[in-house]
Amino acid sequence: MSSQPMQETIGYQMVLVSKAHRNLVSTALAELGLYLGQEILLMHLWEKDGLTQSELTERLKIEPPTLTKMLNRMEKCGLLQRCRCSEDARSYRVYLTEAGQALQQPVHQLWHEVEKRILTNLTFEERLLFRRLLMQVRSNLT
Repeated sequence: MSSQPMQETIGYQMVLVSKAHRNLVSTALAELGLYLGQEILLMHLWEKDGLTQSELTERLKIEPPTLTKMLNRMEKCGLLQRCRCSEDARSYRVYLTEAGQALQQPVHQLWHEVEKRILTNLTFEERLLFRRLLMQVRSNLT
């Protein structure tokens, strides 16, 4: 067992960074009327509108009941609508409304501002290294 205090471990620092990022993004999203995670769902629909609910659960890596709750809330806010699949009446496709489409630019801007803040005071080389290391750590954990 290591004698290193837990607060000095990389894992602990990752938790602190994750919480800080989550709080920053959550606050910014609230100004747009969104909850954390909804912007990721929207990003997938901006990339390919009309995904099925099962495709969304796979892409978001969440359970179907979690997606259903998210879709219900977003549909109630007028950001998207669900329509039965013509090829499989048991499935639904999810489509953006005009209101959902209109959030694309503000959400992208928000993410770019957060990215800029994350990378403040890092050189170009440090940014490249940081990205590579994060990708490696994610790969190690999955």
